[in-house]
Amino acid sequence: MTALTIVAHIEAHPEKIELVKSELTKLVEPTLAETGCIQYDLHQDNNKPEQFLFFENWETRDLWQDHMKTVHIEAYKQAVEGAVVSFVVHEMSKVS
Repeated sequence: MTALTIVAHIEAHPEKIELVKSELTKLVEPTLAETGCIQYDLHQDNNKPEQFLFFENWETRDLWQDHMKTVHIEAYKQAVEGAVVSFVVHEMSKVS
């Protein structure tokens, strides 16, 4: 089993920053309770408040993929439909 680090960049429409922030924040508690979740940190850029970043660590890629199918992820997607400019996910493996 290889651990997986996820770096997810989310950009909100400027007029939807607070909505996106609120919905992203709702993901933290249930995600931390999921099997395989080691770390799930949400960040907001200090100079560009429309920019958010999740820094995540998972025991395995399969467990992260299970996370992406959860009820709370689906609820987030519905709640922010049309409010997000871009969502980019980087799947990373530790080199050293």
